[in-house]
Amino acid sequence: MNNYTSRDGLKLAYKDEGVGLPLICLAGLTRNSSDFDFLAPHVGDVRLIRPDYRGRGASQFADFSTYTAAHEARDVLALMDHLGLEKAAFLGTSRGGLISMGLTGMARDRLLGVCFNDIGPDIEATGLNNIMDYLGRNPNAKTYEDVAKARESVMVGFTGVSRERWIEDSRHLFDETDDGLVINYDPRLRDAFEATAMDPLPNLWPLFDALKGLPLALIHGANSDLLSDKTANEMRRRRPDMGYAHVAGRGHVPFLDEPESLEVIRAWLGKMQ
Repeated sequence: MNNYTSRDGLKLAYKDEGVGLPLICLAGLTRNSSDFDFLAPHVGDVRLIRPDYRGRGASQFADFSTYTAAHEARDVLALMDHLGLEKAAFLGTSRGGLISMGLTGMARDRLLGVCFNDIGPDIEATGLNNIMDYLGRNPNAKTYEDVAKARESVMVGFTGVSRERWIEDSRHLFDETDDGLVINYDPRLRDAFEATAMDPLPNLWPLFDALKGLPLALIHGANSDLLSDKTANEMRRRRPDMGYAHVAGRGHVPFLDEPESLEVIRAWLGKMQ
């Protein structure tokens, strides 16, 4: 892992691998750079840049009031400045897609294109409620094998996923200690989430529309509880040129190494190379 300093003085971590088109991959709410381990071997000649948000992974914890998409977007811009990148393509999973949209309001001229992984301008309440069931809490399971078994039953909408894949994915989410598995992010992320839970969701469609002229793609879990068919269809109506993968047997979120996901991601990257 490499490190850089945020504008408010935090030590933040990132991975920087390969050469070619700079592709910044932004993870989900509780996740980190390992979110894209399944994708990394398949993207070809790109410079794959994967930050850990503040309070996640190998990055320094912060005041939980700064665990917001706006602060995280500013951290991404600071990373680009640190790396001397004028522009980059963005692949955003869930929270990462919201940050990517937020960047259109801060620095649209620095975006080459955006690929959304199971996220859009409208967010389903069911998915948000499901996030609250686990956010900031350590699992009851004591081993990766045990937590993988549990995830097989609780990850509604996922089919055809091997036990080995669930174990590998669990290693991305939890650290193993003498007392069992613990989350690898600041538990106070839950406080940040709860602090805004009663606020009305902002209208993000203007930010999506502001991406006009940039190559877009959307990966959509067929059984997602966060991105509805209605929202995905509206995104496609507004951007009929947007690449689209409807990934069977996946909920929130696809792993991104599914054949249909890779086909769309590669086509999207090809528009910028």
